[in-house]
Amino acid sequence: MTKTMRAIVGSMLLACMVAPTAANAQMIQCAPFARMFSGIQLFGAAASWWNQAVGKYLRGNTPEIGAVMVFKAIGSMRSGHVATVTQVVSDRVIKITHANWSIINGRRGQVERDVTVVDASPNGDWSKVKVWFAPIGKVGNTAYPVNGFIYKDGKSVAPGEAQG
Repeated sequence: MTKTMRAIVGSMLLACMVAPTAANAQMIQCAPFARMFSGIQLFGAAASWWNQAVGKYLRGNTPEIGAVMVFKAIGSMRSGHVATVTQVVSDRVIKITHANWSIINGRRGQVERDVTVVDASPNGDWSKVKVWFAPIGKVGNTAYPVNGFIYKDGKSVAPGEAQG
């Protein structure tokens, strides 16, 4: 498929994955956006992607560009969250692109590009992260639990890392 065709198909998919809200605004969910943006073909609630990846994609705990970071489901994120790594800044800082995280201009459901994520795990294994939150203009204080990263291109997984 040519780049132009991929862009057209991606735009059409993005248009199809928005849900109307009460204010006639459009809301983009994280999972359909991550699927379109990363190319990783998993479906359903974001938290379910980790187990769905078994046998389809490699998994691990090292961030790589293009990998999808899978947040665990918790009380404030009952369906979990997924985001695509766009840059590895250091061993404890990455940039991600994701949808439906921050409240921007009074509403959720928007795409945020290249936002900062900091590894907040005690062992540096990316099992807990703090994420940039637009309303406060910095990385938030909450450390969210993460399953790990799903790799689209079957990249190698370092010894001792989870594998799917």
